[in-house]
Amino acid sequence: MIWEAQNALLGIAQRTPLEAAPKIRENLYIKAENLQLTGAFKLRGAYNKIRSLSPEEAAKGVIACSAGNHAQGIALSATKLGIKSIICMPAGAPISKVEATKNYGAEVVLVPGVYDDAAREAARLSEEHGYTFAHPFNDPYVIAGQGTIGLEILEQLPDVEQVVVPIGGGGLISGIAFAIKSLKPACRVIGVQAATVASMYESRKAGEVTTVNDGDTIADGIHVLTPGELTFELCQKYVDDIVTVSEDEICAAMLALMEGQKTVSEGAGATTVAACMFGKVDTSSKKTACVVSGGNVDVTTLSRVITKGLVKSGRLADISARVLDKPGSLIQLLQVVSESGANIVSINHVRDDEHADVNTCIVSMVLETRDITHVRQIKQALRDKGYSFVN
Repeated sequence: MIWEAQNALLGIAQRTPLEAAPKIRENLYIKAENLQLTGAFKLRGAYNKIRSLSPEEAAKGVIACSAGNHAQGIALSATKLGIKSIICMPAGAPISKVEATKNYGAEVVLVPGVYDDAAREAARLSEEHGYTFAHPFNDPYVIAGQGTIGLEILEQLPDVEQVVVPIGGGGLISGIAFAIKSLKPACRVIGVQAATVASMYESRKAGEVTTVNDGDTIADGIHVLTPGELTFELCQKYVDDIVTVSEDEICAAMLALMEGQKTVSEGAGATTVAACMFGKVDTSSKKTACVVSGGNVDVTTLSRVITKGLVKSGRLADISARVLDKPGSLIQLLQVVSESGANIVSINHVRDDEHADVNTCIVSMVLETRDITHVRQIKQALRDKGYSFVN
């Protein structure tokens, strides 16, 4: 099915680049599905599903549920094939993804809640109107379409030893893992989830499909509370390990991709790079391909992502110090900061603070710094001069 999907996708999905990323980590390569048409890998599985519809099914139309990327893939594929598409999306989906889905020709139904709520509404409408439900991950045709990425990785980097893939519901990693393990069994396949909604990770620990509590994550593309039965079975059989990453780690990886690879990734896509950057996946001795699954990030969130990424990597530091409330004290503090080589972004001098004594005030500074080691050096230099910290 994966070979058939690859042939069917010729002229529809792009063969995305696989490039080395030495500025991020040694032995690291980026499979840039963020450069795919519609901005994410989902087009592959979506088109493969839509093309499989019978004439009777195509005449009634197709319905799907998605946080955005599967939605765009289904919408574009259905429009190309002259089929009506209805997409149920969580009400909190990024506006950019909602508008893009509409622009690809779909009718969008916004559903209060998260992906699982949108899935229930899509199932209801499918039953009511006779639409064919195109599941975003728990479908053999969708999984086969995503598996074409595995074929491309093996063709582009034949000596690859490790492939790292984001996991939401599990469709992407199921297809990739099946393809890679079938053709190169020695190659490790590792999944990555956001720690706040690690449904496949928890299911693997429990030995059965498990629903996790909802949590906030910037990785909206993998915000799935319950993985699929089929994808869970495939992950159990073909995936070597699953790890999790924090929100700050995801933001740092998004920033690293912008700076090191000159590429924009959404949160879900950056999870794989985050896992390698923060020691969850060891790349020191294995040639590793990270699938950056999409680049559909809302630009209004980028400034916050950059700030969090700078803080996590030690490029931006927030330091609050106690200073004697007398003339010349502030100048002395700033002299220490200046000699350390940091640049002051903002500063706030407060007398009436709960952390200040009668004869002290609190000076809060946001500093541009080189890295985490530099931040430690600045704090030590301030300690050596007798300053204490609030945070």
